[in-house]
Amino acid sequence: MKHAIARLLGLALALAAFGAHGESGVTPTTILIGQSAAFSGPASELGTEMRAGANAYFRYVNANGGVNGRKIEMRSLDDGYESDRAAANTKKLIDDGVFLLFGYVGTPTSNAAKPIFTAARVPFVGPFTGAESLRNPLNRYVFNIRASYFDETEKIVGQMVGQTLDKIAVFYQNDDYGKAGLAGVERAMAKRNLKIVATGTVERNTVDVAAAVQSIGKASPQAVIMISAYKSCAAFIKAMRAAGYSPQFMNVSFVGSKALAKEAGAAGRGVGISQVMPFPWNLSAPIVKEYQQLLEAATGKQDYSFTSLEGFIAAKVLVEGLRRAGADLTRDKFITAMERMNNVDLGGYTVAFSPTDHNGSKFVELTVIGKDERFLR
Repeated sequence: MKHAIARLLGLALALAAFGAHGESGVTPTTILIGQSAAFSGPASELGTEMRAGANAYFRYVNANGGVNGRKIEMRSLDDGYESDRAAANTKKLIDDGVFLLFGYVGTPTSNAAKPIFTAARVPFVGPFTGAESLRNPLNRYVFNIRASYFDETEKIVGQMVGQTLDKIAVFYQNDDYGKAGLAGVERAMAKRNLKIVATGTVERNTVDVAAAVQSIGKASPQAVIMISAYKSCAAFIKAMRAAGYSPQFMNVSFVGSKALAKEAGAAGRGVGISQVMPFPWNLSAPIVKEYQQLLEAATGKQDYSFTSLEGFIAAKVLVEGLRRAGADLTRDKFITAMERMNNVDLGGYTVAFSPTDHNGSKFVELTVIGKDERFLR
């Protein structure tokens, strides 16, 4: 009896000591992480799918003993894809003691969070954005798992020019995200001694595209590269087709591919989208097979998409970084562990980080919306 009491007292003292001196968000049994994303509003499908993919992997990890004995708890807050709400959520999550931030959705929201998590020295892992503002210059706390918008727009422009479609216009969201994509197109065009023939904008979380249709339509472009979310892009495609214009429409990955196909309906057939994740239906890739199995186990549905696969892969990278950081988990040890993940093959998707480069991938491929909202590579 005395020995049992002594053991209990020893455990209590150890827990108390850990609570007093341990890292924020880390207990002997849990790791608390925080997410701010759109779970309401016109971009809600992006946040919902990103979270679903991540949770499918975390659920599996937790069911198998967690990471070094600790289970992952993810606290998600809704920002509606608005910068001020994302900033407020970030402050709250950090004040509430999360270990790190994960899976944010969007450029303006991530940019709003950046000065807050940087000042607090909290890691920011796997944001769903390709913006250069989170890549250059290097921020010690940011780890990008996807390719950049510069990578995507280079691939798109190269493909269009290769098909002699060099009269290119840009439809973009009038915010940090849209301007980041526009800069990528300008860069890729300048590399080929070409200029954008016309531009048109739409405000975030709106579908008022009439002015953009007018300004772009009168230039008669052969292709239009779109840098916005799925509802506004679908509205623009439908309005352009209704006005009698039939350029090749191209999108970057952030648009939300499955959501765009559904929103655009018949007007979406033939629309191209650059992707920064493997094809979610390619079962020859081990990571895709694993993703499909675990997502169905978690949700009971075979509701696969590029966005939920990105959440899944981001979660897998995060877990690998946590595992490598060891049982005595701190933010500094986690950052060091991530920086030592060089050419790690996750099952058909490779990431590589270093102390001077926190951009894990440059993978980009092009897809097209085919018949019945299906995707073709």
